[in-house]
Amino acid sequence: MDTKSDSRNNYDKSEINGDVYESSSSLNGGGGGQDGGLLSYLIIRPEKGGIGDLYRYMVRDDIASGLRFLEGSDEGLVGKVAADHRWVILVSIIVRKIVAFFGKPMQWTGYAVDFFLNLLSLNGNLTGLLCNLLRGKVVLPQRDTGTFISTIGHLDGRIDLYKGQSFLQEEEGDAVFRERSIRVEIGNRNLMDLCIMASKLAYENAEVVRNIVLHHWKMHFVKFYNCWNDFQKEMSTQVFILCDKPKDANLILISFRGTEPFDADDWSTDFDYSWYEIPELGKVHMGFLEALGLGNRADVVSFQNHLRVKDTKFSSSNGGDVRRNPSEDTGSISSNTDSDLRGLDQSSDSESPTSADTKKISPDMVEMTAYYSVKSKLKSLLKEHKNAKFVVTGHSLGGALAILFPTVLVLHEEMEIMQRLSCVYTFGQPRVGNKELGRFMEAHLNYPVPKYFRVVYCNDLVPRLPYDDKTFLYKHFGACLYYDSLYTEKNMDEEPNRNYFGMRYVIPAYLNAVWELIRSLTMGYTHGPEYKEGWFSILLRVIGLALPGISAHCPTDYVNSARLGKERIMQMSSF
Repeated sequence: MDTKSDSRNNYDKSEINGDVYESSSSLNGGGGGQDGGLLSYLIIRPEKGGIGDLYRYMVRDDIASGLRFLEGSDEGLVGKVAADHRWVILVSIIVRKIVAFFGKPMQWTGYAVDFFLNLLSLNGNLTGLLCNLLRGKVVLPQRDTGTFISTIGHLDGRIDLYKGQSFLQEEEGDAVFRERSIRVEIGNRNLMDLCIMASKLAYENAEVVRNIVLHHWKMHFVKFYNCWNDFQKEMSTQVFILCDKPKDANLILISFRGTEPFDADDWSTDFDYSWYEIPELGKVHMGFLEALGLGNRADVVSFQNHLRVKDTKFSSSNGGDVRRNPSEDTGSISSNTDSDLRGLDQSSDSESPTSADTKKISPDMVEMTAYYSVKSKLKSLLKEHKNAKFVVTGHSLGGALAILFPTVLVLHEEMEIMQRLSCVYTFGQPRVGNKELGRFMEAHLNYPVPKYFRVVYCNDLVPRLPYDDKTFLYKHFGACLYYDSLYTEKNMDEEPNRNYFGMRYVIPAYLNAVWELIRSLTMGYTHGPEYKEGWFSILLRVIGLALPGISAHCPTDYVNSARLGKERIMQMSSF
C-alpha cells in the first residue's frame, strides 16, 4: 500500500460523526469550556514545514507532511482538517510563504512608491518636479508629517465629506437629526459616507488625520492610536477616534486602519486560517484577535486570559487593581487611556472569590493594545457626552477589527457601552469567525433594528477570505449591502461568488474588470470632477485586468458606492 493511502487511513480512524469542527470541541464551545479549562484552537504555521513537505502534501496527498504545518488542541481535529481541507490549507500555506519571502521587498517597494507619489504631489506632478529640479527647489517629502499622504490616499484623493456638508447638516433641513434618527435611504447618505471616508482616512498618519478631521470635516479630533501587536512584535494596528463636536457630542466614531498595500504581515493575516474558540461564543480568526491585542499564538493561553467573561481584571506590579491609566501622552501611540477603568472589572471582584481563578492583565497591555486603549477612551467619552452614541468602522482588515471590537465588548459584558452603539459599518471586510459567532452577535446587533452593515463592492477579493465551503469554518454574518459595478445596491445574506474562485464567475469577472477600466476613464465626465480617477488609480485598474479582485478592493469604489448607490431600503438604529 502506498504512503498516501497509509497516511490518510491513519487519520480516518480519528473521524467523529458530523462536521470536522465538532470533534473534541463542539461548535458551541464544548472543548473550550471554562469549567473544563480546555483550550480549543487550530494554528497554520507555514514556517514549520519545508518545500519538500509542501510538495508531498500537495502532490502526493501525504497528510503526515501536511501536519508539519498545523498545530492544534486536538490531534484528531488537526488530522481531519489536514485530510478534508487540504486545498484550503495549501492555499493559506503557499500564499503566506510567498508573502513572507517577498516581505522585505514589499516593504522597500512601499517606501519607494510612497516617496515617489509624495514627491510628485508636493512638486506639482512631473512637470513641476522637473521645473523645481532645474531651479534647485525640489520639495522632499517627510514621513509622518501633515503633507505626507499614504498610497491609499493617492489612489483616491477625495478628503471632503459627501457634497462638502457637515455630518449634522441635512440637505433639506436638520429635522431628521433633531429627531436623532437616521435612515439609510436615497438622499441621506451622510453616515455611510462618513464611515467610508473615515475608514479611508485611517490609512494616513496622525497629522493628516488631525488636519482633515478639524479643518475639512469641522469635527472634533480625539486621538490617534498606534497600537502593539504582540505576535508581530511591532506597532502595527492603527485606529483613531473623533466626535462630531467638542461638547455635548451626539456621535463618537472609531475607525480602524485596514490592510496596507505593501504590508506583508497584513496580507498574511488576511490569508491566515488559524482560529481560537471562545467558549459559548464561537471560533474567531486568531490573527484579528492578535491585531486587537487580545493574545499571541506563541502562547495560546494568552487568548484565554484576555477572552474570559466576568473575571478579567487589570493588575499593577504590586498586585493591586489598576483603576485609572496614566495621564495622556502627547505622542501618537496608544498610551492615551485616561478613562475610568472600573467598569472593566466590576463583576470580577464580586464573582471571582479566589485570586487563583482571576486572570490578570498588565497595565502595559492596557496602554499599548488597540482593544483596551480604545475601550478605555470610549468609556471616558461616553461619560463626558451623555447623549452620544458611537459608530465603529473600518475597511479591509480594519473592518474585521471594527466588528470584533463590539464582539469582545459583549463577551466582557460591557452592556452599558453596547447600549450606546449606533452601528458598525465595514467595507471589504474579511470573514472573522464561524456561524456560531454570527448567531451570537446577530442577537446583539439586530434588535430593535439592524446595527451591523457589511458593505461589499462587486468582485472584491478580501470579503471572500478566509475560504468558506459547505463544512469549513469561516462564515459571514450581518446585513450585506452588495454593490455591483453599476453601483446598484442589493441587500443580501452573502455576496455572489462567495469564495471568489468559482469557475462560472471567472469570465464575468474579467469582463467586468475591462468595464471598470473603461468606466474609470469616463467617470469624471459622466458623474462630475470629484469622480475623476488619476493615473495611479487607472494603473491599478490595469493591474486588475490580471486579478480583478485586487483592484476592486480599493476604497475608491466603496466611496463611489456610498455616494452613487441607487437603492437603500434598510432602516438604521437611531442616534
